Amino acid sequence: MRAERVFVYGATTGLLADFVFADPRRGHPVAAFGRAAAAVERRLWRDHRGWGALHTAVCAGGAVGAAVLARRAVRGRPAAAVALTTAATWAVVGGTSLGREARAVGAALAAGDVAAARERLPHLCGRDPQALDEQQIARAVVESVAENTSDAVVGALVWGALAGVPGLAGFRAVNTLDAMVGHRSPRYLRYGWASARLDDLAGWPGARLTAVLAVLAGGDPRGALRAWRSDAGGHPSPNAGPVEASFAGALGVRLGGTLAYGGRPEHRAVLNSGGRPVAVGDIERAVRLSRRVSLLALATALAVRKVRG
Repeated sequence: MRAERVFVYGATTGLLADFVFADPRRGHPVAAFGRAAAAVERRLWRDHRGWGALHTAVCAGGAVGAAVLARRAVRGRPAAAVALTTAATWAVVGGTSLGREARAVGAALAAGDVAAARERLPHLCGRDPQALDEQQIARAVVESVAENTSDAVVGALVWGALAGVPGLAGFRAVNTLDAMVGHRSPRYLRYGWASARLDDLAGWPGARLTAVLAVLAGGDPRGALRAWRSDAGGHPSPNAGPVEASFAGALGVRLGGTLAYGGRPEHRAVLNSGGRPVAVGDIERAVRLSRRVSLLALATALAVRKVRG
């Protein structure tokens, strides 16, 4: 069986497994990778960019190397190759879990239980929930759904189409390292620099594809494109900006503004300033848009893989 067919069958089945089962509940490979990366950090940490770059190379390189060895082990065995691609796709995408967590926060808000929503919000994003009111929590959820559609689904499928199982594993490894050490805290400002920059590079194509697909799949293509073009550059992240802006325009809502991470307030540019404030009902609309974007991303990845041969 040719490599493109292996990817077509494996990626499709893997994404279907995510739709049906969500993330593996036990023995998740990404969690195992996180524990290994934390062990490497304990040995290597220095307040220095060079040591952080070594940490990134060891962890991301190890994940890609393991995937290359796994691919070689199934060479010449089509069924095993499809099974490997299926398992890798299921392990690295997380769209269904993303939607479930978003809906759980939305359900708490709809029931008037803001305290429960605050307690659940850290499952989605790292901002401080305690000072947020209902509307701010809903906005945080929609922003998280938008950004993680790119990080948890589209970006992985793009790299899978380009490099197969090693691409899937490498993208998820880089994205996980950025979540672990890529933030600008005193401990990681230098040590996490390499992971953050590599994540920016790895996420670039997936973020732009996510933005394009949000324009196509949303309810207001012109508004989504206008918000992307006018407002994305004001976001501090080169990849989250286009994604969140296009989602804001597609949904007709206003994202961005003031938020807080680790007790530090951040004043971000408003995305789609002509939109209305986010309402609780927009969480479900964002989840549905995320699902449509994910399906279109799969179709795009399969087409790319077939063209590459």
